[in-house]
Amino acid sequence: MLLLESIYFTAVGWRQGQPVRWRAIAEQMRQVGVDALPIVTLLALVIGIMLGIQFIAALSAFGAQSQVVVAVAKSVTREFGALITSILVAGRSGSSLAARIGSMMVSQEVDALAVIGIEPVRYLVAPALIALLIMLPALTLFADVVAICGAAMYSSPALNITPTAYLLQTVALTDPGDLWQGLAKSAVFAILITLIGVSTGFSVSGGAEGVGRATTRAVVLSISYIIVADMIFSFFLNR
Repeated sequence: MLLLESIYFTAVGWRQGQPVRWRAIAEQMRQVGVDALPIVTLLALVIGIMLGIQFIAALSAFGAQSQVVVAVAKSVTREFGALITSILVAGRSGSSLAARIGSMMVSQEVDALAVIGIEPVRYLVAPALIALLIMLPALTLFADVVAICGAAMYSSPALNITPTAYLLQTVALTDPGDLWQGLAKSAVFAILITLIGVSTGFSVSGGAEGVGRATTRAVVLSISYIIVADMIFSFFLNR
């Protein structure tokens, strides 16, 4: 219901005097996307280097070092870029949504919004959903690039090629479908993070202790749902 109401207010809320404010969306986009760039860059770089280490060690045993480039590219674009970025955003933004809405529930601010004629879903949920649907795929694409650059930094000396040659091979061997698979996952993960965060926040009771429980629950549920959804995606998209 939260998802349907968010879509409804985004599409036709302006006709009823309940428009989704672009300023609120822009603020959420800054918090979700721009503020997360440093930690996404760091983690994506580390993941890329780690994949380079693992694939070189594993494929060298079979004399298949030449396959390191394609293995890293497909692993990052299909799986790790979307998965790691979504888990990070779930920890940052999912917990933030649950804590903010939970605090408003405890202080009865959500009831006050309804009393003065402001739909809580339009005001609190729709901007966060739109922002995550835009910024999580963008962060995923950014993480893909950084991770592949990290793999190039480590792997190119071991493969006796230049980093530029490594990146050119990556571009040549990566299919558009690999990128779209990761981006499609990130869009679904964005919906899961938003809905779990806000629904957990709306269900808060018991004061400050309840807010703490809701924040923890939102992060645990978001990460669990992301991993299960990723497994389902991988099963059907790679058969």
